[in-house]
Amino acid sequence: MQQLFIHKKVLIAPLDWGLGHTTRCIPLIKYLQQIGCEVIVASHGAQLILLQQEFPGVNTAQLKGYNVYYSKFKRWLPLKILLQTPKILLRVYREHKWLQKAIRHFKIDIVISDNRYGLYTKQIPCIFITHQLQVKVANTWLESLIQKINYSYIDRYTECWIPDLKGKLNVAGLLSHPLKTPSVPVKYIGILSRFAREEDSEKKYDYLFIMSGPEPQRTIFEKAVLKILFKLSGTIIIIRGKPGEQKLPLVPDNCTVVNHFTTKQFQEVLSKSEMIISRSGYTTIMEILSLQKKSILIPTPGQTEQEYLALHLMEQQWCYCCKQDENLLSHIYKAKTFQYNFPSLDESSLHIVAEEFFNKFGIA
Repeated sequence: MQQLFIHKKVLIAPLDWGLGHTTRCIPLIKYLQQIGCEVIVASHGAQLILLQQEFPGVNTAQLKGYNVYYSKFKRWLPLKILLQTPKILLRVYREHKWLQKAIRHFKIDIVISDNRYGLYTKQIPCIFITHQLQVKVANTWLESLIQKINYSYIDRYTECWIPDLKGKLNVAGLLSHPLKTPSVPVKYIGILSRFAREEDSEKKYDYLFIMSGPEPQRTIFEKAVLKILFKLSGTIIIIRGKPGEQKLPLVPDNCTVVNHFTTKQFQEVLSKSEMIISRSGYTTIMEILSLQKKSILIPTPGQTEQEYLALHLMEQQWCYCCKQDENLLSHIYKAKTFQYNFPSLDESSLHIVAEEFFNKFGIA
């Protein structure tokens, strides 16, 4: 099988809203390389730096992100996003035009877009990756309208791949399993995680804090964590999610802080940490669940997807959750007595879906 797809060129482009879309592309890139594909990574800024660190020498293409900026206050987030809609649509249009040139320049055989809406074409097969077919908002009518717009773009692709489990036991709930799906084939590829559980891993850290997500909320979350460090006993490590950054904040002696870790370093720290405190970003959740670690999820204020996921998973007792403006120290103590009930997750079906796709379109 590894010789079937040799020299086939695959363009992979993750969305730039935080690092989650980028990190969940890492196991996908590894798989494609294992079966002989040549991967071209299209990204920009911190996302591109991360992938270059993970895959030294990988072919890259500069593709600007949507550069969405969040509000400091939850109530203003919808308006903040709405005001940036023209900028987002312009970026979608420009990345669509960019793709036509990239296909000719790199001689691309397949396009895989992780939530970037403009990377579709009729020239070659294109895959759209998302876990959010249904976007949760407060108004039902608006939710329906957003879904129609979402599907109008997804239906321009050849297939839609969902990084979640197909059946009732799943991670994203209604986000990935809505009543109505896009017109193009929808395939569930299972959990996309960089990590596998290690039995009897020695504990080194009591708490692991993971900073992530768009600004300014990433920094606001970080400041909230830094405030409680001197009151929190035990060994602590903080990963700031800032690849390429050099400066570090001051922390107490029982705390280690780093700007970024490679996948190997990150897996080692995750495996040796007892409690993980992070955003309820979907990629982070997949990795926490794959390792079956106790966690506290803190949604980015106003980000309805993260708020839904955190509550959905707490109801299933897979994770504990709280709000950013609540007393984090108090919730850390409450989480210690929370009855976690970890799921038994099936293996990824990525290889099955990918093989079917390649054979169906005569790419082999």
